[in-house]
Amino acid sequence: RIPRRARPGAPVPSEMDESKPLKVRLTFSVILVGISLLFAAVVTDHWAVLSPSLEENTTSCEAAHFGLWRLCTKRIFMQEPSPKEKSCGPISLPGDHNCSYFKHFTPGETSEIFEVTTQKEYSISAAAIAIFSVGFAIIGTICVLLSFRKKRDYLLKPASMFYTFAGLCIIISVEVMRQSVKRMIDSKETAWIKYSYSWSFACACAAFVLLFVCGIALLLIALPRFPQNPWETCMDAEPEH
Repeated sequence: RIPRRARPGAPVPSEMDESKPLKVRLTFSVILVGISLLFAAVVTDHWAVLSPSLEENTTSCEAAHFGLWRLCTKRIFMQEPSPKEKSCGPISLPGDHNCSYFKHFTPGETSEIFEVTTQKEYSISAAAIAIFSVGFAIIGTICVLLSFRKKRDYLLKPASMFYTFAGLCIIISVEVMRQSVKRMIDSKETAWIKYSYSWSFACACAAFVLLFVCGIALLLIALPRFPQNPWETCMDAEPEH
């Protein structure tokens, strides 16, 4: 078999691909930041902060913040309550702090905030979807680490899809939580009149952006390079016998 000679001026395959490992490592570094934000959002309890209405001449009020698994209430003591203030907070004020897991995760615990069946379903759905997101992120990371070995670049494509799915799952969990908080505020069965999203919610949103964008970027890096010159495809073709 006669070896084919490269056309003068055509790029050598080794020169074309030498920047690919660097791109993969840079993208993977950003993905690790997204995974860290994802884990921070899943395990912390500051997705939303709820405040009840204040009664007249009150010296304390009870605010709450919660995440996917746990609810924390805080009795805030106000030395000089303002007559114009209609809600309790901010949650950063000093007071007695108490946290408990939702009773649909631990039957022994009690949680008056999530007694409504609808809120319980929203909470379970958001937590389950977040677990899928964590699972996809872990599988994608395993695929990327295995792809660092020689001749295993094909694992980058499924890894990119797993990271994209992880980003989609966490943003769905964010939307479920957002709808849950909105229904909780609108419901007449609860005493909460004001809400705000906290830093765990922001971590989940940031994790979605990083995982989704970098997942697509990793897929584009893993795809074979399109020929830049018309003669590249002809020169790489197998000779006819």
